[in-house]
Amino acid sequence: MKKFLALFLTLLAVNSFAYTIKSIKYEGMVNMSESVALRMLKFEVGDSVDEKMLDESIKAYYKQGYFEDIWTTMDNDGVLTFHFKEKPLISKIELKGYKENDSGIKESVIQIKVGSLYDEKKIEAAKKRIIEMISQDGKIDSVVEIQKELLENGSYKITFLVNEGEEIIIEELLYSGVSGLDSDDFNDMIANKEREFMGWFWGRNDGKMRVGDLAYDPLRIRDLYMQHGYLDIDVKEPFAKVNFDNYTAEMSYQIQEGEVYNVSAITIDQQKHVIDEEKIRELIKLEVGKAFNVETFRNDSQRIKTLIADQSYAFVQIVPDLKKDKEKREVEVVFKIMPGERVKIRNVIISGNNRTLDRIIRRELYLGPGDMYSLTDLSDSRNALGRLGFFEGNTIEEKRVDNKTMDLIVKVKEAPTGNIQLGGGYGSYGGLLVSVAVDDRNVWGSGINVGVKAERSSLTSNYSFSLSNPRLNDSDFSGNFSLYTSDYEYNDYTVMSDGLTLGVGHRFTRYISGHIGYGFSANSYEIEEDANLSGIDEYFFEDYSKSSVTVSAKFDNTDDFYLPRKGFMLSQSFEYAGLGADSDFLKSRTNFSAYKGLEDWFGFDVIARYKARVYYVKETGYLPVAERFYMGGIGSVRGYESYSLAPTIEDSDPAETEDRRIGGELTASNSFELSFPLVPKAKMRLVTYLDWGYIGASGDSLGSEAYLSNDISRGGFGAGLEWFSPVGPIQLMFSKPLGEEEGDKTAVFEFTMGQRF
Repeated sequence: MKKFLALFLTLLAVNSFAYTIKSIKYEGMVNMSESVALRMLKFEVGDSVDEKMLDESIKAYYKQGYFEDIWTTMDNDGVLTFHFKEKPLISKIELKGYKENDSGIKESVIQIKVGSLYDEKKIEAAKKRIIEMISQDGKIDSVVEIQKELLENGSYKITFLVNEGEEIIIEELLYSGVSGLDSDDFNDMIANKEREFMGWFWGRNDGKMRVGDLAYDPLRIRDLYMQHGYLDIDVKEPFAKVNFDNYTAEMSYQIQEGEVYNVSAITIDQQKHVIDEEKIRELIKLEVGKAFNVETFRNDSQRIKTLIADQSYAFVQIVPDLKKDKEKREVEVVFKIMPGERVKIRNVIISGNNRTLDRIIRRELYLGPGDMYSLTDLSDSRNALGRLGFFEGNTIEEKRVDNKTMDLIVKVKEAPTGNIQLGGGYGSYGGLLVSVAVDDRNVWGSGINVGVKAERSSLTSNYSFSLSNPRLNDSDFSGNFSLYTSDYEYNDYTVMSDGLTLGVGHRFTRYISGHIGYGFSANSYEIEEDANLSGIDEYFFEDYSKSSVTVSAKFDNTDDFYLPRKGFMLSQSFEYAGLGADSDFLKSRTNFSAYKGLEDWFGFDVIARYKARVYYVKETGYLPVAERFYMGGIGSVRGYESYSLAPTIEDSDPAETEDRRIGGELTASNSFELSFPLVPKAKMRLVTYLDWGYIGASGDSLGSEAYLSNDISRGGFGAGLEWFSPVGPIQLMFSKPLGEEEGDKTAVFEFTMGQRF
């Protein structure tokens, strides 16, 4: 009887909290629609619900993350109302005390967007990410506080107040177990290094701990050992003893070197025979009988992969296998080749070219629909697009369709090709110089270069119209035409020219092109009215006409037009003037430049450049002074005014205090540059450089011994800013001359716009 009474009371209590729903309403809900909210309920109008069912509904709504509070009410008419208090929006986010002006931090680290709902968990996660990022810079004990401000519109302003911790300086770095290699060589590989004397100076080790690299430094040391044949090398994680009183640390590595392994045999294991083994062995640089080198091994694998992939085996895999004989300290190197199937290109899809026509891009690709795949063709296609100078960057994605077919997705990001070109400088003699020009290298996206130039500076004026098409009718032929009138002041005189040029070229291979052109110009000189032109001066300053033919050839396998990171360029031209006009000479111009990206060495995007030029002219009848060579300024030797370095003769006017520069017959200059990323997001780089050049002439060519100086050698060094701005590439150069002599005209600042770096 007692049990029955207890059960009856329990059922009565449950039923007393049951409600029959006649209507459902929502109040205060904005970020979720009522139709979605109704679908989330496990009951509907007409059903009976109890407190447990209502609690489950509230929890389901709360999990959506939109609400701070949810509650329900039920009136006597059976109307169930859900009341919501939604989370406020975040209308402003600030970061103080750490990279305040870096907008990228909000995207990559904070990861909370303006307009999103306030969420405590996301705020705390962002706080942890900020501390983790600071710790990657070697700073510990960093503190991040969250400041929340409720604004008048009901939204929140969130401020992350950062108090950066202290940097840990590695005062001592010890290695245990090192005998086969010199531990000093590790410094070229690892990121965490012992602080050197004057570590704050550029190029010295500052000793700052880089926490993010601690896990990778042992792998770098291990890789160095394996380059010398130590296949059993074991490098433990570094042990760091930190003194928190002065934030210094002692670090130590435990290393077990093992023995050096020599290569006993090299085996080629083709899962399916696709190419003669001898051709593969020709690519292998590892040698039997010599110490194993893991870097050479990796390069050999890549060369083999390229060779096989060029036979259309796009999905080829080179699986390495090292069979060690510990007793003999030898290793058999096995290259296991898994070629897969030959692959054909199904389709080539172009994207990102809002301006440039599809055909302009397609004609630079060495792979098209129906072609068999080739890894070399794919790489050359990327480089060819880069050399156009139309795009900031390009990628070609390989989209696998099946084992025998793939699509190529060409993605480009267009760069400004129509720009206002600026140039100028500041010289200790001439002051500020400015020139202006306008052109478009890709007019209407057609690949045609049209230039209407109106250059003007205190030393030059140049008005011209030019038209060139690098691919006539999408063929391998090119054509160009130009008209111009110009005045150039070469410090001691001004030469005025009116002329035209036209020519045709042909691309013979992917990297080699040739050109032949004709040019005619009428030239005259302007000097001071009171100058006394007698004797030899008349020879220099006679008006003349020039009719010449120029033949040139060029090799260019660089990967980008404006900012190449690999490859080199070599061009050679010969100009003969003497086709029925006054001037009669033969001129040779040789230009060379090489580019090498050093990111693998330094860990960031450093570019080394070497540029050289050698120009020579030989008089075969009459060589005007304006056709001679001059040195100085950007393009030859920075630190000196443009055209200011040249052989001189004594002026025939005794009143003149300066000797006349009459140009040289041979000039050679070379430059070495290192370009560093400065503000990558703004495409801004820092460049340091060293220039050196020579210019000379022979008095015999003039029939006179009037030269005062016929051999000049000067240098310059400095630093500059390279910026790929929205209106084109800009260079700002600050220079210091080397080997300066009395009478030299130096320049401390020069700038150009529109030229390649």
